[in-house]
Amino acid sequence: MDEDAGLLERLRAGDEAAFTALVDEYGPSLLRVAQLYVPSRAVAEEVVADTWLAVLTGIERFEGRSSLKTWLFTILSNKAKTRGVRESRTRPFSAFDGDEGDTAVDADRFARDGHWVAPPRAVPEERLLAGETRRVVEDAIAALPENQRAVITLRDVEGLSAEEACNVLGVSETNQRVLLHRARAKVRAALERYLEDA
Repeated sequence: MDEDAGLLERLRAGDEAAFTALVDEYGPSLLRVAQLYVPSRAVAEEVVADTWLAVLTGIERFEGRSSLKTWLFTILSNKAKTRGVRESRTRPFSAFDGDEGDTAVDADRFARDGHWVAPPRAVPEERLLAGETRRVVEDAIAALPENQRAVITLRDVEGLSAEEACNVLGVSETNQRVLLHRARAKVRAALERYLEDA
């Protein structure tokens, strides 16, 4: 938070270069997270713009109880959720399907002692680095339920800590951990299916 203090001071003084640096650093990440909640990139861009406006008008009230990064993502998350609700007129029935009976990894993949029956297959590094593999992961994340998609994006794509993700999403540590575990398991399963077909 020490580096936040200097930046915060510059922002409060109206330093345009400091604000530009903040936008450059966090703009793409904020846009990715906004797209989790709203139906289109254009609407997500509007949410990000609203977030930056809120930062400019609210920087004096920022108390520093969290990092500046967490504060930015919390503002964005709140604005995106509100806008997402307003934008969506209908929800498909599939959206009401919960995670009941949803297991992270099939139990039959483990022996009675808890070890793998057959460990996951080693994958050649060049396959993992291929753009097609990245698209498989991105598609798997996009197919997740909203709450799981938000947690895995904040944690594994944007690099927020568990505490920061909890603050941004307003969920408990336990809920965040369960959502992340389920999301990672589903993405891992999609990746395994893709790699086994190769």
